[in-house]
Amino acid sequence: MARSRRAENTGFVCVHCAADVPANTDGHYRNHCPVCLWSLHVDDLPGDRASDCRQPMQPIGLVEKSGKGWQVVHRCTACGHRQPNRLVRDGDAPDDLDLVLSLPWL
Repeated sequence: MARSRRAENTGFVCVHCAADVPANTDGHYRNHCPVCLWSLHVDDLPGDRASDCRQPMQPIGLVEKSGKGWQVVHRCTACGHRQPNRLVRDGDAPDDLDLVLSLPWL
């Protein structure tokens, strides 16, 4: 059965800094912490939730993608998988822009 994208838009506790992260309110679902930008390795391909790794993913840099704008690139601390993730710029808990801008461009 296909997973509902709405069901994936839930709050969570950050695996890295333990911040209480609310669900996103800008029409996209959140997959990283707005406070420290860390994520969790849950996808093999974007949105599939198929990874068995489930380890923390460190924010390592920024890229710009046509149509998606700036994205934070995360690297899994266990297996090295890299995944770009869309920034959260609006809503109740936007990403910390100072922290975003401190990341190197890749």
